[in-house]
Amino acid sequence: MIKKTLVLLIIIGIAVGLYYIGQRNQPSQGRRVGPAVVAVLVAPVISDIFTDTIEALGTTKANESVDLTATTTDKIAKINFTDGMLAKKGQILVELVNDEEIADLHSAMANAEQQKRDLRRIEGLVKARTLPTTRLEDHRTLYKKARADVQVAQARIRDRQIIAPFDGQLGLRQVSLGSLVTPGTVITTLDDLSVIKLDFTVAEGFLATLKKGQTITALSDAYPTLDFTGKVTNIGSRIDPISRAVTVRAILPNDNRNLRPGMLMRVKLIKNKSMSIMIPETALIISADRKYVFLLQDNNHVIQQSVVIGRRRPGSIEIREGLSIGQIIVIEGTLKLQNNSKVIIKNNRENSPVKTEDTP
Repeated sequence: MIKKTLVLLIIIGIAVGLYYIGQRNQPSQGRRVGPAVVAVLVAPVISDIFTDTIEALGTTKANESVDLTATTTDKIAKINFTDGMLAKKGQILVELVNDEEIADLHSAMANAEQQKRDLRRIEGLVKARTLPTTRLEDHRTLYKKARADVQVAQARIRDRQIIAPFDGQLGLRQVSLGSLVTPGTVITTLDDLSVIKLDFTVAEGFLATLKKGQTITALSDAYPTLDFTGKVTNIGSRIDPISRAVTVRAILPNDNRNLRPGMLMRVKLIKNKSMSIMIPETALIISADRKYVFLLQDNNHVIQQSVVIGRRRPGSIEIREGLSIGQIIVIEGTLKLQNNSKVIIKNNRENSPVKTEDTP
């Protein structure tokens, strides 16, 4: 009895299975049969400027920089500057005790005036033929010596003055009023920050591409949102035998005084600019044997278009062969596409390069 029941159940199971297989093989009423439509984003092939760059690290230097030091031994009598002050060329910043030197200058100037008067008097007497010409030459010599004594006295006073040799910004004051200074004692620093020199090294393999006047862009961690643009002004005459690199110097304008000597900067040297056909990198598909994109056709189908790629930059790829400017390619949704797939464009209507459709 049990055996007959099992046989009956098996027969019923087979019949039910055959019924459902038959139902699945029949065409569904009212359902469209055909390839699936894939929703994609598209973009036009464009022409854009492609820039080759060389990256390096550089260190900033002042256009002119000097440590202002004493040249003689004496005490400081006057300090005429404050920390960080802008100084003009020829401005007296510090004066040492110079009472004796001033007295010597006054004496020399008085003597020079006296010799000048005597010379004029003797010139009149010689002209009147009451004195020989030799007396005139002797007084001319005395007058020249007196003028030289004045210059010597003035030089001794200048030796006791710290004078700005060029326009620039002063650093921190290192001395106090009354301090005894000796030759070499640093008073302060002076830097011309109107422009900044930026020295960086470039591998010798790029030597042939370096030229004076090339544009550079420099970045600093101190100002992450600012780009500093300058020009190459000089290329070193020697290659370092250890690093195999050449030193390059560029000049950066510094009107706002943002940059300071000694800063580390990341340098991008613009090597070459050219117009190129560019596509978004998301549009490129790389298989084992070829590189291609999906090119949109007039009937909203796409075909696989082989391309030859060139240089890259973040987000974009240069196309050397295979595409023309203005053609429309798929930039999103490529994983679901095959050759001759039908697509529906999902770009915003305002930004779409082609007519879009609503989602079915």
